[in-house]
Amino acid sequence: MSQAKIHVYCGDGKGKTTAAMGLSVRAMGRGWHVVISQFLKGQGTGELKVLRDLPLCHVVEAPTASCKFVFQMNEQEKAECRAQVQQHFRDTVAEVQRTGAKLVVLDEVLDAVAMKMLDDEELAAFLKNRPEDLEVVMTGRAPTPCVDPLCDYITRMTKIRHPYDQGLNARIGVEF
Repeated sequence: MSQAKIHVYCGDGKGKTTAAMGLSVRAMGRGWHVVISQFLKGQGTGELKVLRDLPLCHVVEAPTASCKFVFQMNEQEKAECRAQVQQHFRDTVAEVQRTGAKLVVLDEVLDAVAMKMLDDEELAAFLKNRPEDLEVVMTGRAPTPCVDPLCDYITRMTKIRHPYDQGLNARIGVEF
């Protein structure tokens, strides 16, 4: 395979994780090992319930110490979350190496960087030094300053209308 590429699905619209998981399924359908790692999300995501049972899918379990959004955390909680996110990133990199994966999905990693839970330079260093055949997919609101110039694909999901705007909560099976 020629040099693998770096993909970003970003924006305020719905579909970033869905697109990343769809690409994961496509890659597994071609016999690739895929590592999936979700940042700043709970363990109850519907996509992981089915994907973790596939033999070529390697899910790196995220810490579940807090169910709060970062903006709701006090400074001690932020420090604890930051340490957990940084360890989760290191665990993900180790799993990529252990499995020889050809695709890694770093779901919401761009938001982890934007919220100062993970260092932008550390993520960029991983991207620059990754195995030559490792395709990387990242999701979040926007590419970060260090990551943006490294990306080969940037797809922006734009919200035109969403039930959240009318005060409706996320629905099981659709939003998570």
